[in-house]
Amino acid sequence: MVELFYMGGTLFMSILTIIFVAMIAVAVLNGIPVIRGEIESAEGRAKIAYIKSVGLFALVIGILGQLIGLTDAFRAIEAAGDVAPSLVYGGLKISMITTLYGFMIYIISFLIWFGLSWKLK
Repeated sequence: MVELFYMGGTLFMSILTIIFVAMIAVAVLNGIPVIRGEIESAEGRAKIAYIKSVGLFALVIGILGQLIGLTDAFRAIEAAGDVAPSLVYGGLKISMITTLYGFMIYIISFLIWFGLSWKLK
């Protein structure tokens, strides 16, 4: 798992990890009153919407990390000239790590949001 973190690029993977921790914090802070039944439906829906929004932000940051990684990879391929296809495919695989991590964070946030919104009904 640590290997994937470094392969995905420490900058974007660190940013995504911080967003993941923030999403969990938002889910705990806004979800506990919903679970306890202390919040009305309309107010609760507004509060738990932040959980899904933070997850979507993680997905967008993951895609941005992939695009920047692909740009750097294609720049290196252009400078090298003739490159084997396996090297290109390896670069594509590594560039997708940040997108997958951002997508996992979004799925987790969506599941938390879905569970809390179901609890509000």
